[in-house]
Amino acid sequence: METGITRDEAFELIRKYNKEAFHIRHAVTVEKVLMWYADKLGYGDEKEYWGIVGLLHDIDFELYPGEHCKKAVDLLTEAGVKESVIRSVCSHGYGICSDIKPEHEMEKVLFAADELTGLINAAALMRPSKSTKDMELKSLKKKFKSKSFAAGCDRDVIQKGAEILGVELSDLLSDTLEAMKESEDEINDNMGKYSV
Repeated sequence: METGITRDEAFELIRKYNKEAFHIRHAVTVEKVLMWYADKLGYGDEKEYWGIVGLLHDIDFELYPGEHCKKAVDLLTEAGVKESVIRSVCSHGYGICSDIKPEHEMEKVLFAADELTGLINAAALMRPSKSTKDMELKSLKKKFKSKSFAAGCDRDVIQKGAEILGVELSDLLSDTLEAMKESEDEINDNMGKYSV
């Protein structure tokens, strides 16, 4: 599937519009999680496409939070990104800042996992190891149920994501945690390589 942009170009585009390491790490995390899901769900031949959508999904969030999923259209069009990628990027804000409903399996995964990766990262930062690698599912479930923990992570969006994806919430939590565990070293290497 054509994206109109290479992975390296997509990363540089993210860096152009995002200066905070937190936002760049989130973009790379969602990229790697989507690639993991592509393999798991039998879309391995589309893995790079899924990853680029994940990498670009919040391109407009840092500079244009009030126009999230709207300004992305302009930024990505200007960069020559294919319309299908732009549509998928905008679908992750469905019902919040976009009326584009996730339809493709990848769009459903993006909607379901985006908010959840933030919750998992917040939970990892509370651990002595600062890592997902030693996090257990039961610990993540506790954090999910505690509304005061990472209050900015909308549990309703995560729950709705599981429904859109057609999976149990527990399976979404388990799979996304596993994806982040398996991707953690690569994410860290990526962040270090680009001096972010």
